[in-house]
Amino acid sequence: MIDNEIEIAGRFVPADDLAERLLQHHKIDLVPAITIHKAYIHCTRCGSDCEKSAARISDTIYYCFECVNLGRLDSTMKLAAFPEINQFKEIDFPLTWKGKLTELQQQCSNQVVQAFKKQQDLLLWAVTGAGKTEISFAGIEWALQQQLRVAIASPRVDVCVELFPRYQEAFQDTSMILLHGKSTEKYQYRQLTICTTHQLLRFKQAFDILILDEVDAFPFANNPMLEMAAKRAVKVTGCRLLMTATPSKDLLQHYQTTYLPLRFHRHLLPQMKLHLCFNWNIKIYQGKLPAKFVRMVLQKIKMGQRFLIFVPRIKDLAVVDRVLSKKYQGKRCWETVYAGDEQRMEKVQMMRSEQVQFLITTTILERGVTFPGIDVMILGADERSFSVASLVQIAGRVGRKATRPFGNVDCFIGGYSKNVTLARQQIAEMNRRGRKIEG
Repeated sequence: MIDNEIEIAGRFVPADDLAERLLQHHKIDLVPAITIHKAYIHCTRCGSDCEKSAARISDTIYYCFECVNLGRLDSTMKLAAFPEINQFKEIDFPLTWKGKLTELQQQCSNQVVQAFKKQQDLLLWAVTGAGKTEISFAGIEWALQQQLRVAIASPRVDVCVELFPRYQEAFQDTSMILLHGKSTEKYQYRQLTICTTHQLLRFKQAFDILILDEVDAFPFANNPMLEMAAKRAVKVTGCRLLMTATPSKDLLQHYQTTYLPLRFHRHLLPQMKLHLCFNWNIKIYQGKLPAKFVRMVLQKIKMGQRFLIFVPRIKDLAVVDRVLSKKYQGKRCWETVYAGDEQRMEKVQMMRSEQVQFLITTTILERGVTFPGIDVMILGADERSFSVASLVQIAGRVGRKATRPFGNVDCFIGGYSKNVTLARQQIAEMNRRGRKIEG
């Protein structure tokens, strides 16, 4: 039972979870969790309209199945909302990060600070490995100094898990919390929140600043429910910073943009190398893989080179795993991982801590997760599962470390495709712009 105003500030909370004292508070706003219409029901928390027939619990009671993972809401319940109170201690110098930005990073950082001061939305378009996280630090520091509340949200759990310790290190004296569907930590009111975009559904006009990382990624992109949540979670007087390496045309048209086409170590992006493997997509269902693909994997294992293998479909994971298990006689040095894998976070951590040499994965690890010094192999890069943005992001996993600013991006294809061609062109264009800046 919640008995403290601070724990519901800026949030949507089921009224049943609140102590009677809070329910009588003059600032509390109680609204129906579900509104019943003639043919559908409307959910206040997620904004979804659900058909009555699919949402029916009994003759008179309905629930929202769109946001049930956040806790079931039904038509007998009310949601309580309480205004944000910005109750934070003063910190003169909250940024404890001692690193230094490059000149180009600093220019983007200055624009971020100015956008926050003017309460204006901004799109930060920076190539993979450009240091978007570090570019955001100065703007966050300014916001914290003003005792503002800040959230950093990403569509992917893996990204949030990776970002959290980095922000903890950069703002050691600032209260912060990590929120995602798999976290067991109880909610606490904090000045800095790192969360998945789904968790934003729990907030209402809570944040003065919202930073959306990997804003073009699934499941956020083209998702009206999550886009609504990202707007509602911000105060009317607040603003948003959208960050990505692969913005859509719609984002570029609708937001003021600051652009950084060069990585922090000033090296160019690795280009995709193509390997033609005719009928690989037929042979894989016969339990076979391209010989040149298998040879490359075995060579990397022998050399001790760390890498990722991307496959187009979840069912391809088992085939690749089985074939490699037969071909490689040594101790198993890899894992398979996909979005619905219950051990996904543990396996990603095994790769981070070098307990395994490589992962076989779907596009779930296409972005936001950094493993220093790796190479990348894409089996079936010409498949529809790999969009242009996915291919660019996957290639961007390589060469992110200053001591190894290069690496290999090997794409195994059954034929040339539009997405592969466009991805290579996009990488080439970014590198052209990078060379131009370098002079």
